Amino acid sequence: MQDALKKQAAAAAIQYVKNSRIIGVGTGSTVNHFIDLLAPIKHQFEGAVSSSEASTERLLAMGIPVLDLNAVGTLDVYVDGADEINSNLELIKGGGGALTREKIIAAASKSFICIADQSKLVPYLGKFPLPIEVIPMARSYVAREIIALGGQPVWREGFTTDNGNIILDIQQLEILEPRQLENQVNNITGVVTTGLFAERSADVVLLASESGTQTLSLEKQ
Repeated sequence: MQDALKKQAAAAAIQYVKNSRIIGVGTGSTVNHFIDLLAPIKHQFEGAVSSSEASTERLLAMGIPVLDLNAVGTLDVYVDGADEINSNLELIKGGGGALTREKIIAAASKSFICIADQSKLVPYLGKFPLPIEVIPMARSYVAREIIALGGQPVWREGFTTDNGNIILDIQQLEILEPRQLENQVNNITGVVTTGLFAERSADVVLLASESGTQTLSLEKQ
């Protein structure tokens, strides 16, 4: 059932990209459905900017060219999923480890459309472990700094990001001030970036449930 809801959310995002020549595409199981659903309209796109090697492979297999963000500049729209979403449309992302590239593309996009099922909407962020991408030599130092902030870091052993770095997943956090924590963690030397998307939150969240797909936007709240 959850997979059907993911596909439902992905389908709702198609209307947001129909007038775009180049789209930003995220990573994950919900985004995989979105990529598959682009098939009937793929010829209208000049290409896509992808946040991961996995999404790049899927887009190329679909016949959609993958472009370098440096050559494209600002994107009209970016579509991606989330691991957690709060009522301010602030997110935790990075369960798949692509958080840095996702954050770069989100920052370079005029509109960020988040697609998810209703289980991802939470009262506050932090039950899902917060991923942070870390330069390998800084792993122990960053972990000590995270402990000082009240979190419990767990090294995602055996995993390397597309950028060649490691992931620490931070457990036991109740994130009541997402922007503040995002800036605190990003200021730790050795951190590439955090999976908190608060400074650049989603503009629209398409939340699928059995009763339909709800559109959440800051303007409507």
